[in-house]
Formats: sequence, structure tokens, C-alpha cells
Amino acid sequence: MDARLPLDDLGTALGEAATVLRANAVAAGLDAPVPTCPGWTVARLVAHVGMAHRWAAGHVTGAEIDSPEAMEAAALSQPDLLGWFDDGATALLQAIVDAPEDLRAFVFLKNAPPPKVFWTRRQCHETTIHAVDALAARLGRAPHRSETWIGPALALDGIDELLNGFVPRRSQGIHPPEETVVVVSPDGCPVSWRLRMGPDHPVDVTVLDGASPAAYGTIDRSLTGHPVDLYLQLWNRSAQLDPWWHDLVTITWK
Repeated sequence: MDARLPLDDLGTALGEAATVLRANAVAAGLDAPVPTCPGWTVARLVAHVGMAHRWAAGHVTGAEIDSPEAMEAAALSQPDLLGWFDDGATALLQAIVDAPEDLRAFVFLKNAPPPKVFWTRRQCHETTIHAVDALAARLGRAPHRSETWIGPALALDGIDELLNGFVPRRSQGIHPPEETVVVVSPDGCPVSWRLRMGPDHPVDVTVLDGASPAAYGTIDRSLTGHPVDLYLQLWNRSAQLDPWWHDLVTITWK
């Protein structure tokens, strides 16, 4: 079974997330704090995502790319930060549309799809998760699933990117005891993920048929819930954070 969304759906979700982020940034105000990103203001959030869009577009098009730090600093001096954000989101979407199917470009996650899909998917979830941050800034707290626009299919794709792509990288702070963890949604989810962790080896991830619990083998720990709840929890954007997961995984975006 496969939790991955097709390219067109990822592109649509990327555009939708950019719209949601902008709308909530306007509603919250650029000086508002972001509860899910301690120490950040909405302006810093918008600058970060706008930088990520430009950084990704540069890899897709092969254009010269400034350092992320320089791009964020330049963004915060913009007289129209939201207009700058809009320009970057539009340019990224156009770069993806124009990119050839056999695009050759840098990718940085384990088990990554081809570069055109990789960059669309990565920016889809980068923007979606940070749009949740903008929503949190408007609400003054982490949102509940019912307060988001995120559907189960998008959530499952994002869980798969996180577990299959980010978690196996040694740079993500994974130094667990030897144990097997299963991530599964009992709400009609077609897939689940088994993670075999240990202190001296990369995390081994297996995608399993969600209807076959017998295939899991011995389980030391399980994370369960609705796909959107799991998506928010695993990305540390939930009011019901699991302290174990939060302490275990440190996501770096590049």
C-alpha cells in the first residue's frame, strides 16, 4: 500500500496551504506570537516560509540561491512582507509546473521520490505545517483537527514523508533505545508504519498494510489516532503532544 499523494494533488495542497497561511497571518497580525513556534512572531513565520519557497524554487529551476539566513533577513526588511510572500509562492508553483518530469535536482531526504515530486511534496508539507502555525497564532493556541482544513489523504502523505524521509536521517536527533514503534490510524487507514529504532543504527522504516496487525511483530510502543491528529502530533503541532516523540525527534528542514 502507498500513502503518497500524486503530484497534482500535492501542488493543489501547496497552493491551498499558502492561501491559508496568508489569511491567518493577516487575521493574527504580523507582530502576534506563534504558540507552536516559541519565540517566533507571525512576521518571522512568513519570512521563513517565503524563504523556503524561494530556496526550493531555486533548486527546481537551477537558479543561484542566496543563503537562507540572508533571504530571511531581507524578507523582514520588506515594506510589504505579505506581498513578498505571495510572489515567492506564485514563483514556486510556476517553477514546479514548468519543471520537466525527469527533473535532475538536489534532494535531501531518505527514500525520496523523483526531484519534481520531492520538491512539490516537501514544500506542500513545509507550507501546510507552517499554515497550522499561522492558525495557532490567530487562535492563541495549537489548533484541534476540526479547526484545520487538512484532510486524511494529505495527512497520511505528510506522515509518510516524516517517517520515511526525515526520521531515518541521523541528523534528526534519533538516539533511542532498541525498540519497535508502530504508527497506525484505526480509522480506515490503508497503511501503517513500523519503525525499528536503536542507538547504533539508522531507523529502519517499513510501510505495512494497516489491516494486518499480525505483521507488526513485537511492538514496544504505538502511536495511534485519526490521520490528521497523528499528522499534527508527529510534527509537534498538536495540543495533545506526546512528550516521548517530541523529545526524540528534532526535525531540520534541509
